[in-house]
Formats: sequence, structure tokens, C-alpha cells
Amino acid sequence: MQQNDFIEASPLGDKSAYVTQYAPELLFPIPRNTPWQPEFEKRPFYGIDVWNAFEISWLNDKGLPQMALAEFRIPADSPNIIESKSFKLYLNSFNQTTIDNASQAQQRMVSDLSAAAGAPVQVTLFSLRDMAMPALPAPGDNIDQQDIEITTYTPDARLLSSDVSVYRTETLHSNLLKSNCPVTGQPDWATLVVEYEGPTIDRAGLLAYIVSYREHGDFHEQCVEQIFLDIKAQCKPGQLTVYARYVRRGGLDINPYRSTRPLAPSNHRTQRQ
Repeated sequence: MQQNDFIEASPLGDKSAYVTQYAPELLFPIPRNTPWQPEFEKRPFYGIDVWNAFEISWLNDKGLPQMALAEFRIPADSPNIIESKSFKLYLNSFNQTTIDNASQAQQRMVSDLSAAAGAPVQVTLFSLRDMAMPALPAPGDNIDQQDIEITTYTPDARLLSSDVSVYRTETLHSNLLKSNCPVTGQPDWATLVVEYEGPTIDRAGLLAYIVSYREHGDFHEQCVEQIFLDIKAQCKPGQLTVYARYVRRGGLDINPYRSTRPLAPSNHRTQRQ
């Protein structure tokens, strides 16, 4: 099945009934090995997708609503991604469901999400007062003030280059990453962070490349993986980590991380989140 076939079969672009009773069947997995994924036997990166949910609720045995926040960690080598609208609908299905306690809710989510992803998914629930998730400035140097002319708004890896005569270890970030939902066309906004060791990446070219995603339609995971692969191929860093902190929509934010080395990223919100 081609990517468009999966998208057309998904609930992403449909008008959806608001299901308030527990319904794990709402989760819609999409295989990661669809055509957008480059053909390679082994992924040339480590990675994880960190999701944060801010609208989780269920009823206790007396019918009193309970509230929680959640962090979900989905491994980047899982067979499937989980389509985001189906994820939101699934979480909403807890709203009028009676659950004994937060531990039971968490266990259900671990089981359901792991089944959908095809790999173990970590789920952590927090009370509204206990979730330690401070908003911090993006790390490293901001590159958004380059005096450049932009003419390309679809991804073009040829914009990337590096100076092999100067080796650096640095962190760069941009707040100008924008891509679009591949079906609805709604904008997805993010702060992109690039950490690398190697030939010095040309900042003007990197910024032009990031902006070139502005009219591009892809899922969050797709965009970050392609950016990682293009920087790795064009700039040839010895070590590379690329991640994006996307602005939340519908109570969920999605934050894909990809790296040349194993990573267990901290979960700090940016000021935009």
C-alpha cells in the first residue's frame, strides 16, 4: 500500500464523531517503511519520538473527572508511526470512561499504543501539579537573522554546505521551520535544533534549507528524518543530532529526535510550546 492509500484510509481528513467511551480501535498506525522512507536495510540513525499530551481525563468510581498530563516515547525504529488525529481521538475516548486509578489508565495506554506502534511505548502520567516540564530557550545559536534572499519553499538539499577546513562542535537552532499536514494542509510550526561535530555548516545555507520546507506536506517524523539525512549527506558531520519541538495542536505536541548515537533526550518545552 502506498503512502497516499494509508492517508486516504486514515481518519485524518474526515469529520469524526466525538467518542467518549474507551475505544482503542481508534488508533491508526502508518508503517514507517512507506515510500517517504529512504531505502536502507538499517536506519542510519538512532531516534525517538516524544509526544506530550495536555488534555487527558477519565472518571473515577464516583463519576468525578480526573485530569492528567502525559509523556509518550515511541522508538524511531518501531514498525509504525501513529497518526496524530487518531491519537487525539483515542485519548478523548477516556473522557467518560470509569477507571480505578491513574495506574490503570497508564497500563491501558502502554498496551494499546505499543500494539499500534509495533514496539514498546513508554507512557508516563503526571498530575497537573507534578509534571516537571519547564519552558526553556532553544539551545545554541539562533540563525534566523541571516541577511539572505529566499526563493525556494520546497525542500532542496543543495542549499546545504560546509567548510571542511574548519572543524567545529556547535549547536544551532531556528524557529522558522514550518511544514504542512499532508492531507489537510494545516501548518505545523516548530523550532529545529541541529547539534553537530564536523566541518562547519554554512548558516545561511542551513537557514535557507529549513525555510524550504515552508510549503512541504509531510508528517513531523518525516520532516525531521529527511533533514537529518540531508545534513548528514551534504555536510558530512562526524556526529549529528537533529530534533524539532513542534507547537501543540489539539492538546498534543510531537517532538522527533534523530541522532548518530543513542540518545535519551530530556523533555524541556521551548517557549513556544
